[in-house]
Amino acid sequence: MSVIALPVIALPDHGTTDTDGDVPRAPPCTLVIFGASGDLTKRLLMPALYNLAEAGHLSDDVRIIGVDHNENTDEGWRRDLSDALQESTKDPDAEFHPARIDQAPWAFVRDRLRYHTGDFEAAATYRALREALTGSAIFYLAVSARFFGPVVERLGEAGLLEEGEGRFRRVVVEKPFGEDLASAQALNASLLKQADEAQIFRIDHFLGKETVQSLLALRFANRLLEPVWNAGHVEFVEITAAETIGVGTRGAFYEPTGALRDMVPNHLFQLLCMVAIEPPASLDAEAVRDAKAALIGAIRPVEPGDAVRGQYRAGTEDGAGVSSYRDEADVGPQSRTETYAALKLTIGTSRWDGVPFYLRTGKRLSGRRTEIAIHFRAPAHDLFAAVGGGEANVMRLRIDPEHGLATTLSVKRPGPGMRLGPVVTGFSYGDFFTEAAAVGYETLLFDCMTGDSTLFQRADMIEGAWAVVDPLIRAWKDAPVDEYPAGTDGPAAADAMLAREGRAWTPLSDA
Repeated sequence: MSVIALPVIALPDHGTTDTDGDVPRAPPCTLVIFGASGDLTKRLLMPALYNLAEAGHLSDDVRIIGVDHNENTDEGWRRDLSDALQESTKDPDAEFHPARIDQAPWAFVRDRLRYHTGDFEAAATYRALREALTGSAIFYLAVSARFFGPVVERLGEAGLLEEGEGRFRRVVVEKPFGEDLASAQALNASLLKQADEAQIFRIDHFLGKETVQSLLALRFANRLLEPVWNAGHVEFVEITAAETIGVGTRGAFYEPTGALRDMVPNHLFQLLCMVAIEPPASLDAEAVRDAKAALIGAIRPVEPGDAVRGQYRAGTEDGAGVSSYRDEADVGPQSRTETYAALKLTIGTSRWDGVPFYLRTGKRLSGRRTEIAIHFRAPAHDLFAAVGGGEANVMRLRIDPEHGLATTLSVKRPGPGMRLGPVVTGFSYGDFFTEAAAVGYETLLFDCMTGDSTLFQRADMIEGAWAVVDPLIRAWKDAPVDEYPAGTDGPAAADAMLAREGRAWTPLSDA
């Protein structure tokens, strides 16, 4: 393996702001991306850096070093990334889909790109980095999970995680954070052997979405909502992350992973935290994370009887036939990996005593939707029971692809007599705010550069989430999987799980 020497990058140790002080700017640092040639770097990290540059949030002294085992040069990497960025303008289904690429901010990022060919486990790779880095640095692990421990271990052995006065060193770790409780504990122990908890930023891109971040403000900045956000007024809560796509080319990853591991203890639990935590003592990062950790610690381990796993079979999406999961590339013909998971959770706090939280996620479903639905109780005294009553209020917090809120209310229908009818009121973020073509990583990268860990997970949060689903992982190891046709709302057993308690999922095709 050849190693390309890197130029020494000396960086100032102070942050900057723009000339009028309105635009916050990150302090100077070097972003070292392990996995520079990978899909994550091309599809999400570079668009996020481009957006940050366009908004003026990056320091003039930021530098970006890409590390990968593939032979390449600075110019070759710049060309590859430029081509990928341009391709995104042609793909309406891409997470980053601008009408065009503004060459000024891209040139800002492009000119700061350097490429290093090196093996992730070779000492020579880290010696070259040590010679190149003199100031603050962030090491972003956009690599397979099997490299998380080894890369951080070698960073530590090379002294690259040592901080000094005016110099920070941070590590960003992508999910999956383990595959069960034992592996998560082992990974955390490995990371914390080389770095302090404050240096480790475990990233979940769901928390970078503006509508997810706004949940904290929605709950605690509005007197209208907080008094009714509890078991006295809420009957049950749905949290949904539904996709219409299949596994595509990710069969090799998905087969040993499945929907539960892939989505529930990370993405869905983070949404659960935002909607169910107690008021933090402040907006300080540790205060918010303390509140989340306390909430996760209060979730009772899920009972196997309160969960359903499903796998899609051949069906129809948008009028076109699609294949069964077992016919996808790199998937076994007898696979029992779940592509759908639904579970009922209960939280042992006075706020949520007796309130079930129903979580579901899946692929090849009838609609693409990420949302939280708060189902309120019927009025204590139903004054309108004699005339048919009204529908229970439901507040739907829409996260993706629509961004906004919709609430169902009961009002009097026009005409003589008292008859009630449902109406929907709410808002779309696009009606009030200008929404840029963001990918969700912009805020997270900026926060990492500035040292704000509010939106990142701590070791106790990770391990607490795995502890909740660990009984289910063990129970599902050799269990059969329910089938559901592609293009539907999931397996019938998931409907039955709610029906036995007199409830029903919100239809995914319901606009």
